[in-house]
Amino acid sequence: MKIKNKGRAALVVLGDIGRSPRMQYHALSLANQARMEVDIVANGGTDPHMAVIENQSIHLYKMRTIHLRRLSNISSMLVLVLKTFIQFFQLIWFLCVKIPRPDIFIVQNPPSVPTLAAVKLASWLRSSKFVIDWHNFGYTLLGLSHGRSHPVVKIYHWFEFFFGRMADGALCVTKAMKHELDQNWGIKATVLYDQPPEFFHPTTLEEKHELFCRLLKDLGRSHGIVDYISLEMRGLNDSGASKGNESDLKDTLFSTKVDHEICLKPNRPALVVSSTSWTSDEDFGMLLEAAILYDRRAAAAMKDDDLIEVEMLWKDISNGKQYLYPRLLFIITGKGPEREKYENQIKKLQLKRVAFRTMWLSAEDYPLLLGSADLGVCLHTSSSGLDLPMKVVDMFGCGLPVCAVSFSCIEELVKVGTNGLLFSNSSELADELLLLFKGFPDNNSDLKLLRDGTLTSWSSARWATKWEEHAQPLIEKVISRTRGPES
Repeated sequence: MKIKNKGRAALVVLGDIGRSPRMQYHALSLANQARMEVDIVANGGTDPHMAVIENQSIHLYKMRTIHLRRLSNISSMLVLVLKTFIQFFQLIWFLCVKIPRPDIFIVQNPPSVPTLAAVKLASWLRSSKFVIDWHNFGYTLLGLSHGRSHPVVKIYHWFEFFFGRMADGALCVTKAMKHELDQNWGIKATVLYDQPPEFFHPTTLEEKHELFCRLLKDLGRSHGIVDYISLEMRGLNDSGASKGNESDLKDTLFSTKVDHEICLKPNRPALVVSSTSWTSDEDFGMLLEAAILYDRRAAAAMKDDDLIEVEMLWKDISNGKQYLYPRLLFIITGKGPEREKYENQIKKLQLKRVAFRTMWLSAEDYPLLLGSADLGVCLHTSSSGLDLPMKVVDMFGCGLPVCAVSFSCIEELVKVGTNGLLFSNSSELADELLLLFKGFPDNNSDLKLLRDGTLTSWSSARWATKWEEHAQPLIEKVISRTRGPES
């Protein structure tokens, strides 16, 4: 027997829905917990999680992404104005014509322009309510590239302030943001911390091995870089361990399978994951500098001969030798405008104990990677100083401790010594890597302490529980004003 739905909600994302996990989780909670029909209006691009795609109560409407590349050579300001108008009318078309009338619009902010104005107009035309989920402030993001005093940034700030106050309700991601909205914007917001959904969890040994088998080809793509990973991949190929179907593989960089029994290699690299959008609010150069410092300091601590070649180091390790400080493999996931610039910088590095690979993972494999890693690194610095990186929340959900850049409200999320460490520069990050990975994989008590603390503190912290406690009452209260007491 089908449970009767309680209403309809429209989620609005002027961006790639596949890269908007919080809005995907909203959709799942509205459909599964509030038993509402959900329409997602968003740009195309990356596919959302399969749980969203397969949910029969969630309906995805993809808008076309606006590109005006030819005009950008004439005038960037003209492109900005034209793109804003086109996006505004595209939003109105979808929100007022393409989708059924919703009881409530829930819009992701930022971007604010033209989203907030379009959703406000659509809510008025369709007699619906309008809630903003404040992830950050759009004008502070724009200020990263133009400066806070730029006229365009000031206009954007006014627009965000004016239409932000018109909403019927507000959610936000931190207590610091709630205070800012209350004191300086006149907006009463409910804090809904990002929480991992159920599919972010520690991975089993079998899941790790299967994932490592699937990633072998991606790890083998060195693009001409000679590092210990490319040499070890060559060894796997020579032994035939990486040939054949994924299900037949017995040997990976991290694991081995003998007589149907899987175990992790004692001399495996330490796997460090960093998720990035490759934008200016994440200083990826800090991670590259930390990697260089780790490579040098580890060599100095073990009194290595500076002339030792990567090939010689790999031969020692392949013969079973273990070092006080392990090799590190940084897997950097994500898409964004600065990716190519940093990939070119990585190609110029000549590191003996550190290797980098950049890749984009499916929504299903990404949680498995986090659950298979040994440490997460977050470079998010926050343009406003008031939002928290959701990537860290996902890592915690998988039991993965984190080293994160320190900024004003990060300690609302990262508890130093319990689930992670904070750093302010590349030297501090390098020191933390040396501290946590000394004696890896069996004799590194500091890393194990953080992992145990992460598993303990985040084992029961899940999105569905917090959404039901904080977001659902607000949404139901706002909708009740639309329906009136008789309904």
